[in-house]
Amino acid sequence: MKKITTLAIALLCSSMLFAQSKAVNPKAIGPLKITAGDGMLVGNDIVKNIGLSKDLSTFYDLINKSNLAVTLQSRGPITVFVPANQSFQNLPNGKLDSLMMPTHVWELTGIISYHAIPGRLKAKDIEREINKGNGMAKFTTLSGSKLMAKIDANRNIVLVDENGGESIINRFDVEQSNGMLHVVNKVLMPKPKVI
Repeated sequence: MKKITTLAIALLCSSMLFAQSKAVNPKAIGPLKITAGDGMLVGNDIVKNIGLSKDLSTFYDLINKSNLAVTLQSRGPITVFVPANQSFQNLPNGKLDSLMMPTHVWELTGIISYHAIPGRLKAKDIEREINKGNGMAKFTTLSGSKLMAKIDANRNIVLVDENGGESIINRFDVEQSNGMLHVVNKVLMPKPKVI
């Protein structure tokens, strides 16, 4: 009887392990892909976590060049829409290089703060605001500029910047100690402000 019970437990455990290994990513074919935002820890602040993700390294460098690191490390809560590295390929030629120059720090600060909204907004909160706005939500960013959100025909949440540029949120609800992070596929550009 003891042998049968031990055998039954061993079979049950191995079948559970097999089921778990099959359930990791049912759509994956081949090796599991690492996604922007993987490796982040809930106990870390936004800046520390962005620094941990190699797929978000360009935005991390820009945060530090813009002197907004302290703001994005504050208690918050803050929601940040972070463009993955490949998102910067859509900028005009030379734009990224010019943003890295000290003479463009105010323009850079405006762009980085345009990617952040006060409060902790999950995808369901953004969708609720879109529904309340009859298909279009309006948010005020840390830069003071407006950022719109809508849902497209494929049920993606799409952010619309002040120039009409659209960016899809392709990774939702990455919890941070001081807010929420969403990964987007394009850089959001505010209208230039006259100082």
